[in-house]
Amino acid sequence: MSLAAHLEELGRPLVEEQLAHPTVAGIARGDLDEAVFRSWLEQDYLFLHDYVRVFARLAWQAPAGHLGDLVDLAHATFHDELDLHRSLSAEFGADLDGARKGPACAAYTAFLLDSAASYAEGLAALYPCMWGYSALGARLARNPPAEPRYRRWVDTYADPGFAELTRRCAQMIDEAAPERGRAERLFLEGMRHEIAFWDVPLGG
Repeated sequence: MSLAAHLEELGRPLVEEQLAHPTVAGIARGDLDEAVFRSWLEQDYLFLHDYVRVFARLAWQAPAGHLGDLVDLAHATFHDELDLHRSLSAEFGADLDGARKGPACAAYTAFLLDSAASYAEGLAALYPCMWGYSALGARLARNPPAEPRYRRWVDTYADPGFAELTRRCAQMIDEAAPERGRAERLFLEGMRHEIAFWDVPLGG
């Protein structure tokens, strides 16, 4: 079993934990309180800007064969994901310009940016976000919400193009070959940040 596949096995119970989280369950049903999703959009918008910086930091260290992959990941995040957030934010009344990081967002982005000081370890740390959202999207797309705004969110992460980006990230992890125990610890820490991120701050 490849290292990336091993990490995915470790992460599957934590994906189930995310699916059971009230925020994710509300998206799945299409009846999540709009105030909760609005706050999540604001937090994730801030997160994604730092996520682009993580890809850029890794691209600077990448072997020539994967420079383009990391540029593609940064481009897809900066354009596709952030465009989705801007569009949904207009519909939910989110204040992207006035948003400030909550504790979960600040802790997660600090973890990722610090981990990206090492190419191999940075890939292991960010894989929970890439693989986790691809896994969530695939699961939620089996019975997608009827509410069109939440359906658009699900469709973004269930898209085959997003799954392909995730597979490319898995290939980079396997080729970079971080120390297995360290990769496991970083991956599981990233998964814990993913779960904590769904507890979005409300009321400022």
